[in-house]
Amino acid sequence: MSSEVMIPELVVFDIAGTTVVDNGEVARCFREALSEEALEFPESSINAIMGLPKILAIRQLLAEFAPERTEPGLDQSIHDDFEQRMMDYYLDDPQVRVYPGVLSLFRQLREHGIAVAVNTGFPRSILDSILERLNWRVGRTLDAAIASNESPKGRPHADMIQLLMKRLGLDDASKVAKVGDTPSDIGEGKAAGCGWVIGITHGTHTRDELKKCEPTHLVGSISELAKIWGLRIPVEDLKG
Repeated sequence: MSSEVMIPELVVFDIAGTTVVDNGEVARCFREALSEEALEFPESSINAIMGLPKILAIRQLLAEFAPERTEPGLDQSIHDDFEQRMMDYYLDDPQVRVYPGVLSLFRQLREHGIAVAVNTGFPRSILDSILERLNWRVGRTLDAAIASNESPKGRPHADMIQLLMKRLGLDDASKVAKVGDTPSDIGEGKAAGCGWVIGITHGTHTRDELKKCEPTHLVGSISELAKIWGLRIPVEDLKG
């Protein structure tokens, strides 16, 4: 890493669609949970709420597309169904994998004294399922991890990043980088005042969609992301 390259003290990565491959499985589980309650919403509307805390996303969808559905506990019932489907997927499905270069980048950042954290719009139960499946350990693979139900407000608010900074003893958000594949990731990074707010386009949203959110950087892969800080992912680590 060149001494001329500005480097962060912490990089906060989103999970699904950013570090862990999402081939539409999150949206599929969402649609299936909604279908159990005889609900069907436009695919574009489901994609638009990716990255948000999932209970909030469900409430937004119900308010916009099914305001007549006022049964007590409907939102929680849909959320519980979605949560179980996602846990089953992450624990058991053979397709679960990380994007090429992720572990190499994590390792290189930590070797250069840069903390690595993950955050997510999922609740802690799903986050733990992912960490277990991938054998990612705080203190070994990562320096910290936080879920949306562990902070007062989820994305696009700054709370999760601020809590991660507090845990790691950091106080200058301009030395923090946020990386994600959704508008809510970019909104979160901007709300926190991160020095790097990076959209990655191999997930749920296109370059044009993320460009409208005005991130500081747009990249198409983990390899491109590494170059921002003067790092290079070895070819053998890019074989996925």
